Amino acid sequence: MSEVAVTNKAAGFPAQVREYVDGLRDEMRLVTWPSWVQVRATTTVVIVAVFVFAAYFAVVDQIVGYGIEKLFTAFAK
Repeated sequence: MSEVAVTNKAAGFPAQVREYVDGLRDEMRLVTWPSWVQVRATTTVVIVAVFVFAAYFAVVDQIVGYGIEKLFTAFAK
């Protein structure tokens, strides 16, 4: 790449950044943001789901661990 090409590319960089930021602002104005009621409701659902899945996997882990322990005990004799 020649020195002139590098210089031209570097000179055009600020314009490309400005164009990107302007486009980003235009798109952000089109976004429909959720209300605080929707945010709280979905956050509550996510937190409850995390605890439900954690409890489920804890129970499954205990059952599988118990089964593996019994299996090893049976083969160790």
